[in-house]
Amino acid sequence: MGWIRSGWVGAGPSTFAVLSLLLFGPSLISAAPHESIHYDHDPNAAHRSHTPRPWRRLSDAIIRRIWSLPEKQKSFGVNNGHADAGGDAPEGKLLAQYGEDIVIRFNITTAEEASALAEASDILFLDVWEFNENWVDIRIAKNVVPSLLGLLPASLQSSHVPLMQNLDLAQAILDSYPHPSATQSHESDRSFSLSLNPAAPSTMGHPFFKAYQPLSVISPWMNLMASMFTTHVRRINVGISYEGRDIPALRVGVHPTNDEQPSAPRKTILVTGGSHAREWISTSTVNYLAWSLIKSYGKVPAVTKMLEAFDFVFVPTLNPDGYVYSWETDRLWRKNRQPTSLRFCQGIDLDRSYPFQWDGDSTHSNPCSESFAGDVPFDGVEAKRFAEWAKNETENNNVEFIGFLDLHSYSQQILYPYAFTCNEEPPTVEVLEELALGLAKAIRISRKGHAYKVTSACEGNVAISKENGGRTILPKIESSGGSALDWFYHELRVKYAYQIKLRDTGSYGFLLPKENIIPTGEEVLDAILYFGRFALGEVGFAAPDAQLVHPEGLDDQGSEDSSKVEHAGAVEEDFGFEDVVIELRRKR
Repeated sequence: MGWIRSGWVGAGPSTFAVLSLLLFGPSLISAAPHESIHYDHDPNAAHRSHTPRPWRRLSDAIIRRIWSLPEKQKSFGVNNGHADAGGDAPEGKLLAQYGEDIVIRFNITTAEEASALAEASDILFLDVWEFNENWVDIRIAKNVVPSLLGLLPASLQSSHVPLMQNLDLAQAILDSYPHPSATQSHESDRSFSLSLNPAAPSTMGHPFFKAYQPLSVISPWMNLMASMFTTHVRRINVGISYEGRDIPALRVGVHPTNDEQPSAPRKTILVTGGSHAREWISTSTVNYLAWSLIKSYGKVPAVTKMLEAFDFVFVPTLNPDGYVYSWETDRLWRKNRQPTSLRFCQGIDLDRSYPFQWDGDSTHSNPCSESFAGDVPFDGVEAKRFAEWAKNETENNNVEFIGFLDLHSYSQQILYPYAFTCNEEPPTVEVLEELALGLAKAIRISRKGHAYKVTSACEGNVAISKENGGRTILPKIESSGGSALDWFYHELRVKYAYQIKLRDTGSYGFLLPKENIIPTGEEVLDAILYFGRFALGEVGFAAPDAQLVHPEGLDDQGSEDSSKVEHAGAVEEDFGFEDVVIELRRKR
C-alpha cells in the first residue's frame, strides 16, 4: 500500500480506516452503483454500452464511506444540478456519465491555501484542470464538494466560484462532438473521403476544421496531404503507442534537389499536440498549422522561404490511444492507456514521463493521479518512443531541431523552460523571453487574436502572492518535473523550446467550442510565421523593421486578396519590435 500518500494522515479519518477501505477495494467496486451507460456521440450508430470507470466508482465509494456521505447529496448548483422543467438537457448517456460533475474555481492568495488545496486534491483524487498565477480550476462531483471544503482553511470557504454547474459540463461535452454527418467512428476508415474545396463559397475556412475530428479521420487526411503535395509533404511516424497505433506526423519542407548531400544538418521545427488526450484544440491546431503552410507553399513568399530553410514536423496527437479513448469512452480522459500497478487506475501522464528532472518519486506512488509519472523515467511508452525517434533524427539523419512548440490547453500562455523548478533560469532565458514576447504579440494583433501571457513553465503553473507589493511563488499543487519542454531544451539542446497553452481562460476549459478551431489556428499561425522569421534572423533585436505576412492573404485560387493584403500591411505597421523590447525590459 505504498502508493497512499502521507497526506492522508491528519486529513480527518484515521489512516487505518482509509487503509481498510482500500484493502477492500474490490468489494467496494461491487457495492458501488453499476448502472449501464449507453454512450454514443453518433445517434445513427449502434449503441455501445460500457460500465462507468471502476476507479471513479471506487473513489466515490471511499469518499462517501470516510465522510459518511449519502449516495446523493445536495450541494453546488440550483435544483441539485438538475435541469429546469421543460429546459434542454444533454443526451441521457452523457448526463449519466458527467451530469453530477461540476467545475469550480478557487482564488489562492497564501501558501497555506495552496498547500491545503494540493493536499485535498491528493486525498480526494480530484481532477485539477488548471493551476496558474490567477486561479485553480477543479472538476469535482457535486456530492464531494462538502468534503473538499471541509479539508480547506476558512479563507477558501468563500474564495471559489462555479465555472460549470447544473448540466453545463455535460452539455459542453455534448457540444464538443461533431454533427453526425461531419465525421465517423474509429471503427473503420474505409468510408473516408475529403474534398479540398470548401462546401460552399460563403464558408470561411476549410470544412475539415469546422469540427473536431477523430483519429480515424485525421490519419487518412494526413495521408491525403502527403499524396497531393508530394513536393513538400511526407507522412511519417514518430513512434508506436502502447496499444500499437502509429503516432502519425507530417514533415513539411523543401529539400535541395541536386545530388549533393547537404553538409549542414537540416534545421527542423517540431510542433506537437495531444499529449493530454482531452485537449482536442491542441490536435486541431497542429493540423490547422500544417494545412496552412502546406497550401501556402509557392503562393506566399514568406512561407515558401521558410519551408525552404526549415523542415516542420507536425505531430497532431502524441497520445493516440488516449485520444481514441476520449472519443469513444471518456471525453475528459487525460493520460495514455497503459496499465499501472493498480488494475482500476490506468494511464501515465506523458508530460511527466521524460527523464530530465523526473520527480516521479513524489508522484509515482499514486497511479490514480491525473499526473501519474510512472514508476521509472520514460515509463510512458509514447514519450519514450517519441524521444527515441527525435534522438535518432539528430544522431543518424542529419537533423538539427531548433524549435519545439508543444501545444496544450488551456489558459492562453506561452511558457518557456524550466517547468521543473521556479528557482533556476535556463542559460538562454533572454532569448527565450524575447521570442516568446514576439509570439505573444503576433497572436494579440492577429485577427481577433487573444492575449497570451509569457512566463516560465514553472511560474505558469503555480499561484503567486502579490501581498505588500511583493511577489511570492506559492507551493505547487501538482508535480511539474519530467516535461517534454525541459527534456527537448536541456537534453536535445533545442534552442527555442516552448509550451503553448491555447484558448480559453476557463469558460469552457478543455471543452472549447468547435467554433474556436479556426480562430485559434489563425492566431497561432501568425505566431508560427513570426517564429520562422525570428529563426531566419529577420526579426528580433537585430532587425527592428519586422514584417508579417499572413498566408490567408491568398484566396482559394492562390491569387492575392486585396483586403487581406491590406490587413497584412496594417499588421506590419503595427508590429513595431521596439514595443516588444519595451515589454521585455519591463518584465525583467
